[in-house]
Amino acid sequence: MRNRLRLLAMLAAAGLFAAACTGVDGGDSGDAPGSYPRNQTLFTSGTQWGPPANWNPVMNWAYATGTVGYVYETLFLYDPLTDEFEPWLAEQGDWTSDTTYEVTLRDGLTWTDGKPITSDDVVFTIELGKMETVPYHSMYEFISSVEAVDKRTTRITFSEPRYQQWANWVYFNPIVPKHLWSNKSEEDVTSGANEQPVGSGPYLYETHDQDRMVWKKNDKWWGRDKLDLDVKPTYVVDIVNTSNEAALGQLLQGDIDLSNNFLPGIASLVKGGYQLQTYYQDAPYMLPANTTWMVPNSTKAPLNDAAFRRALANAVDTDKIVNSVYGQIVEKASPTGLLPIWDKYIDKAVVAEVGPAFDTSGAAEILSQAGYRDTNGDGLVENKDGSPIDLKLATPSGWTDWNEAARVIVDSAKAAGIKITSETPADTVVQDMRESGEFDLILDNQRQMDNTPFRYYEYVFGLPILESQTTVNYGRYENQQAWDLTQQLDKTKVDDLAGMQSVASQLQRIQLTEMPMIPLWYNGLWSQYSNSVWTNWPSAEGDGPRYLPTTWRGYMQRGAIKMLAELKPAPQDK
Repeated sequence: MRNRLRLLAMLAAAGLFAAACTGVDGGDSGDAPGSYPRNQTLFTSGTQWGPPANWNPVMNWAYATGTVGYVYETLFLYDPLTDEFEPWLAEQGDWTSDTTYEVTLRDGLTWTDGKPITSDDVVFTIELGKMETVPYHSMYEFISSVEAVDKRTTRITFSEPRYQQWANWVYFNPIVPKHLWSNKSEEDVTSGANEQPVGSGPYLYETHDQDRMVWKKNDKWWGRDKLDLDVKPTYVVDIVNTSNEAALGQLLQGDIDLSNNFLPGIASLVKGGYQLQTYYQDAPYMLPANTTWMVPNSTKAPLNDAAFRRALANAVDTDKIVNSVYGQIVEKASPTGLLPIWDKYIDKAVVAEVGPAFDTSGAAEILSQAGYRDTNGDGLVENKDGSPIDLKLATPSGWTDWNEAARVIVDSAKAAGIKITSETPADTVVQDMRESGEFDLILDNQRQMDNTPFRYYEYVFGLPILESQTTVNYGRYENQQAWDLTQQLDKTKVDDLAGMQSVASQLQRIQLTEMPMIPLWYNGLWSQYSNSVWTNWPSAEGDGPRYLPTTWRGYMQRGAIKMLAELKPAPQDK
């Protein structure tokens, strides 16, 4: 009943929004400022919560949607659904020895200002990693030289090859034009706005405003000839989010074609004749994008005790979160937390032996055996020294799905004898808590689909622990053996499946025994699309395109850009 009422409330909000909305395109003539022919324009939403402010592809956490993928491009694409790399700007790339990698660009590539793309651009982009504030600076510590062999070929020599990191780099990091970037300071490179971006991709910067980012098709894009790909929309307009309710209203009105917002109740709408579609036509509707974890602060008692963390992992009723909170639009995570695309790296025997499973009485038994007992008869255990336990679980205010999930976690833990109190500070406050370590428990869902689980384990076990943890190991769990194994995985060649599985198995045994983070569910690749203007969206059904249906940052180079080449105009009523 609660979910039904919530859906009705959202539909009511959508109706109010639609009544007040004049349409996001402003007309069909394309003559007025900010107006684009509706049948040639793709409207998207779901990634930006403020006005577009920078077009800097190096700032991979904040650039305007489309900066990478539409404008700047990578050497390769990687498709997580097929586990395959596809040459993109590169024609080929190979390890010519254990420590040397050579990559060759396609012939005849140009930047959108007409200048040729050469190996000098590749060398320059890689060497930006010498700057400490560039995100891939840590990888550059293992590179001894980068040289242009000829106009199209670049040779990278490693002092210590990091095969996993490099495989990620070649598809995740875009190439930038040396002739426009060589005079930039480090501050400009890593934090400059880079207005009027010049790249190589299928779209050009058109304009932007407080509520939108607009891209226009690049009719001279190299991919039309060399890949036989032609993106169909003449314009892509990404609308800045105001709320999930507003996004739903625009989607139902046909004013947004692709929404990458989280929209509760979408399952009912897909079944309700609203011309809406999702990747799967039935539960879970969405592809799994990342794992939502409960992160215990391992520097605080009793969360510094692996036995207590195991008890907590066994106490959480994740099925209730999946079914009641999300209405089955997400899936319960593997005990390892590894995404379904990484199933081949999961050691099923280790999971069966030491993996957690929802078991209230089992969680209580673990607590008792570890010395946590209810000494005052209130049904809740105390610390080993008799002091009370009252942990705080922080989720950002307004993140309604996580707020609801936190309530389930609180109730589940209480049934096993663990007292947890839910709190909902502002999103920025939770971020500060996470990075500073001033928390007991938080939820987090970083590290997306990748070509290997390396970056995933880097996130769980990364060392050293710094005063501010901004990217990895927010729980501040210190295990040198696990970190050494993670680095061993990094040094394993990506085509050595057996070697990777061996290391992953050892990491899983440590992870499932120690529970430095507690995997809960797979966060969905939120994707809802309207068939009112465009059709032939990505779908698991029939012969539909099997691309990732999203504009989230980092996903264009995971193959999502090819979705735009598959779109077809919807039949128009006569």
